[in-house]
Amino acid sequence: MNQLGDQASGLRNMKQKRVKVIAVTGGKGGVGKSNVSLNMAVAMAQQGKRVLVFDADLGLANVDVMLGLRVEKNLSHLLAGECTLDDILITGPHGIQIVPATSGTRNMVELTPQEHAGLIRAFSELEKEFDVLIVDTAAGISDMVLSFSRAAQDVMVVVCDEPTSITDAYALMKVLNRDFGVFRFKIVANMVRSMREGQELFAKLSKVTDRFLDVAIELVAIIPFDENIRKSVRRQKTIVDVFPKSPAAIAFKTLAAKAGRWPIPDNATGHLEFFIEQLVAPGA
Repeated sequence: MNQLGDQASGLRNMKQKRVKVIAVTGGKGGVGKSNVSLNMAVAMAQQGKRVLVFDADLGLANVDVMLGLRVEKNLSHLLAGECTLDDILITGPHGIQIVPATSGTRNMVELTPQEHAGLIRAFSELEKEFDVLIVDTAAGISDMVLSFSRAAQDVMVVVCDEPTSITDAYALMKVLNRDFGVFRFKIVANMVRSMREGQELFAKLSKVTDRFLDVAIELVAIIPFDENIRKSVRRQKTIVDVFPKSPAAIAFKTLAAKAGRWPIPDNATGHLEFFIEQLVAPGA
């Protein structure tokens, strides 16, 4: 009986371990969300974290292609009931695990909010343990983007110094704030020519959010424009792996170390979150 009690206590402690969940989004396509997600993931793995990346652009998935990985099963097989989430995980550089989606599959884009919720709950059933989940969202403000962003603990918005990028990032934050009560956002100024340009970009965004939204935004990284990113993409590698001393790689590693220190909330927020069901031990 004591042995059973010890096992139950151990299981309860295991289930109560929170996973840090970061949604990487941006509103506009082409701002470098996937590059930010993958470089941060690999850098965090290099720093000793067990990292899971969810390719959450369900109909236009590209994370596996960016890393030159072969996918045998993806989320469509999970949704068809043919396998579990553990079954579709693929291993990337430095041991990062990836949840691959599909590309060119229209019905994946048209999933209902209830089906998105089912996907989010599936993460609680994973047998493998992780320290960090990075959710690489699609572009835009679809139900898919909003569901996955809202289910994360931190929403990281990637912005470039283009008017459309700023307006789309603002629109995304507006919807998440107005309709879902998200009021804290972490900002990444990506592909900027200098630190000053990154700070000025953040100032432009702050000017409109301060005036029209009830949100708190924080500049967490300035990623410089770096030709080595293009070279690494062509090689289907991350820049932190193949050009570790380049300016962008150093910025990604700094961001990863910072993100690794972001606190994990002790309590649930009251709405659906990734891994939230792990807080409740069986039979509790």
